[in-house]
This record gives sequence, structure tokens and C-alpha cells, in this order.
Amino acid sequence: MKSVCLLLCLIPMVAQADIYKAVDADGHVTYSSTPIKGGKRLNLLPPGEKDRDHSRETPQDFPRVNDETQKERDGARRKILEDELKTEEGQLNNAKQGLKSGNPKDHEKMDAMQRQVELHQGNVDALKAEISKLK
Repeated sequence: MKSVCLLLCLIPMVAQADIYKAVDADGHVTYSSTPIKGGKRLNLLPPGEKDRDHSRETPQDFPRVNDETQKERDGARRKILEDELKTEEGQLNNAKQGLKSGNPKDHEKMDAMQRQVELHQGNVDALKAEISKLK
């Protein structure tokens, strides 16, 4: 008998019912399974399930931009990314030169320079990936 009760507790049970919520003038909240005067029906989903349709809706008052404005923004974004890429490539080259000319016996300084090379290389890779996604 205990195992049956345990088994029933482990099986998730899904109950489907409309839930209504009402707030009175004093701010008291009332929930009910039947419609309440002045109440609103709640849209509840089972645990773990996301409201996919609602997340894709664009609000009606969301500002729109015309194609020309969007192209200008895309062009400005591309220029910014390309300028950042050029700067990062310069910093990467400087870091590589510093690593080449460094004293191999100074392990702490060489490790720091190697980390700088890796940092700038990662930035260059990320910027190139971002530029490749542009239209």
C-alpha cells in the first residue's frame, strides 16, 4: 500500500481548469474556479511549459522603422564592428610582437603576454563571427 501511495505521488498529475482572479476595492485578491464578477481569467500553463505563441507577438504600439532607416542602422553597425576588428587586429599584432621580443626566462611576464595574445585573438574571432552574420 505504501508503494502505491509513493507511486501516485511520483506520477505528475495535470489538472485542467480555468482559474479566475479578482481584486476588490480594498486590494484583497480572490481566486476561484468559477467566473467572478470583475475578475479575469488567468492563462496558466503546466510547469515547465512556456507560452511560445505569446512570446512571439509584437506589441501593437511597438515602434516600427522603415527599410531605409534599418539599412542605415545596419550600415552603421557594420562600420562599428569593422572599426573594432581593425583595432583588435592591431592590438593582437602588438601583443604577438611583445611575446616574440619578451624574455623567455621571465615566465610570469611571458604568461601575461600569452594571455593578452589569446584575449585579442578571441576578440578578433568574435568580431569576425558577428560581421559574418550581418546582411
